[in-house]
Amino acid sequence: MASARGEHTHSEVPIPRPRAEDDRAAVRTDDARSAVRTENARPARGDDAHPVQAERVRPARAEDARPAVRPEAPRPVVQRASVRGQILDALRTALVAGELAPGEVYSAPALGERFGVSATPVREAMQQLALEGAVEVVPNRGFRVIERGTRELAELAEIRGLIEVPVMLRLARTVPAARWAELRPLAEATVRAASSGCRATYAESDRSFHRAVLALAGNAQLVRIADDLHRRAQWPLVGGPVSRGRADLVADAAEHTALLEALIAEDLAVVQALVREHFAGAS
Repeated sequence: MASARGEHTHSEVPIPRPRAEDDRAAVRTDDARSAVRTENARPARGDDAHPVQAERVRPARAEDARPAVRPEAPRPVVQRASVRGQILDALRTALVAGELAPGEVYSAPALGERFGVSATPVREAMQQLALEGAVEVVPNRGFRVIERGTRELAELAEIRGLIEVPVMLRLARTVPAARWAELRPLAEATVRAASSGCRATYAESDRSFHRAVLALAGNAQLVRIADDLHRRAQWPLVGGPVSRGRADLVADAAEHTALLEALIAEDLAVVQALVREHFAGAS
């Protein structure tokens, strides 16, 4: 009897399946039916495509077949500031070379015609020279080149000595000889420039050498102030033609090479004497 009840229990009482599994089975069945309905409702490919899809295809137009227009290469534009800078350099060169005579008045339109530009950049460059003390404004006429005498030149030489001599003496004690030797090409360039006899060419080469020497101090403001004083010292004096000839320029350039040798040897006494003599000779 026990065995019969056990068999009856196993045969008539089914093992219940979890409800969650039933739900998942039902979902899979519904998804399959939905997929069938979707497939049956999908329009056929080709001419009988869905009208909405056909409207999205825009017919080709003639202008679509045109090749893309390449943009024009940008034309070089001369900046106004660049023109003003070039005119300023040209005026400084003319001033050092004696082409702009002390005491003479020059108008912006006349100088603009000389350089092939309008009067505006010339006027702006002249105003910069006025700030530097090279010219003065003459109302309704133009700009007058400042008349300078030997006293002003001597004062500039004294100021340069007060600034640069202590710096060079300090550099002579701290900068290695190899670093000084790297400045030889600049010193040699001043000799070549002096040999040309062109005062303007030598003036730029001379300032380049002194800027390189002072730059070793690592003080940008010092370099800027000293270069401004140096530029002022190169302006011609009143009294006609430029006073310093080729021989004077060559002698001045030779002092650069001698100064480098003294700096390499750390001979402080010679360095001090050469720098002071160099500034005095420039006046």
